[in-house]
Order: sequence, then C-alpha cells, then structure tokens
Amino acid sequence: MLVPQPPLSHLQAVESEVEPHAVSRLRTARLARSTRPFLARGGPRGERCEGCRLRPSHCMCALRPQQATRAGMCVLMHDAEPLKPSNTGWLIADVVQDTFAFGWARTEIDPQLEALLADPQWQPYVVFPREFVHEEGRSVQALDGETAALQPGKRPLFILLDATWHEARKMFRKSPYLDGYPVLSLHPDQVSGYRLRRSTREDHFCTSEVAALCLELVGDAADVRAGQVLESYLGVFTERYLQAKNQKPADAQSAAHQRLRELMGGTS
Repeated sequence: MLVPQPPLSHLQAVESEVEPHAVSRLRTARLARSTRPFLARGGPRGERCEGCRLRPSHCMCALRPQQATRAGMCVLMHDAEPLKPSNTGWLIADVVQDTFAFGWARTEIDPQLEALLADPQWQPYVVFPREFVHEEGRSVQALDGETAALQPGKRPLFILLDATWHEARKMFRKSPYLDGYPVLSLHPDQVSGYRLRRSTREDHFCTSEVAALCLELVGDAADVRAGQVLESYLGVFTERYLQAKNQKPADAQSAAHQRLRELMGGTS
C-alpha cells in the first residue's frame, strides 16, 4: 500500500554544508515566528536540502557560483516569499556576494535596511516598470543617463520587490521610505523563460531574471559575467526543480548544466 507523502513544507530538512546567506537567514527568521506551517503548492516531495530547497537527490549546493560584483542586490520580500520553494530571490543570494534581504512591512522599515540605504558607498535604485512611476524625472532606463546617473565612486544597489505581481504593485505604492530613490525601469527584448510561477503578462520577469538584467546594465566585466551566470543558474534550478517534482533523475549533462560549467570555466 502506498503511503501518502506530506507537503514539502512539512518535511524534515536535510542539512547543507554551504553557508547560509541573507535570504536563507530571512527564511529562518520567518519560520521562527510562524504560528502554523506554510503549505507550499506543488513542488517535489521528499526530504529537502536546506541549502538549495531541492530534494537531496537533486541537490545543487555544489554548483553554487558566488560572484564578486560592483553592484549589490537588496531583495525586499513579501511575507511568504522566503518560504516558497520556487522563490528565485534565493538564487540571487547564491550568486551575488553582496546580497541583502529584508521582509517588507507597510508601516515600518527594518533598521538594518534603513542603515543600508543610508550607507554612502551605495546608490540605490528601485527596480520597477516605468508605467507605475508618476513623478517626473524619477524613472531611468540606464545608469549613465543624464537623470539619476551613477555617481563616481558609488556602487549601484538594486532594490528588488520580491512578490507576486499584485503584491509587488502594493509594495511599490506603499513603501514611502523608497520614494526618494530613482526607479530603474527595464525594457528587455526577450520573453521571460521562468517556468515555475507565471505572471499573466509575458513582459514580467521573475526576480532573478530582473537581477541578471540589472547586472548587465552595470557594464563592468565582472557584473556582466555574474548576470550571465545568474541567468544560467536559474535554468539549472528550474530544470532540477521540475525533474524532482516529476520524479525524474537530475541530468548533470543537460544543456543548462553545460552552459553554467562553461561560464564558470569548467569542462567536466
């Protein structure tokens, strides 16, 4: 007789040897204050690795390609996002060394977020579609334009609103502490390739896709390469996630894996 498997959120976690990063620490804090289990929809069944949120047989912790970049990422996460196995803000922290993660609240700002935004080494940009910006001159589409150009000696800090599209619009409207910063509006040509959760609009990208596009805008060779690595890393995660969900073995020789190895300088 088959024994029904519990939801992913009820399963025993398997420890990972990789160091926790900003998003994993935020997830731990969010779990600590939970009064009931988070019920994830879909996803693989079985034990889950704490380092990559995948089934141990599909673990990709050994592939974590952390990169040093000029840019930093500030991932502002809606309440449930740190708990979702399909969340891609986690992947940004896997790749970009200077990634910061905070839970979003409408009525207050995390003191550590406030300190980060005030740090003189950073020049913050809120990343959001131009159509929702109503203040004249606030929207920019590049870091080297006349409006809100990146100042000499400053490092760009991209503020990413990690949520469903409906939630992200609310976060953008109801975060007064972000009102004074320029809004970077992306207009990429390609259609999103993210396959785990979909927006109703094809021009909406998942959080890690947005981060990759931002890195490429910086122009520094290290950041452009990190953006390409992040894009490829998302492909590997998506592939392994779906293989685990559909009870198929991980394919370390797939095109997605080969692309990531090439970017990391490996040939095996």
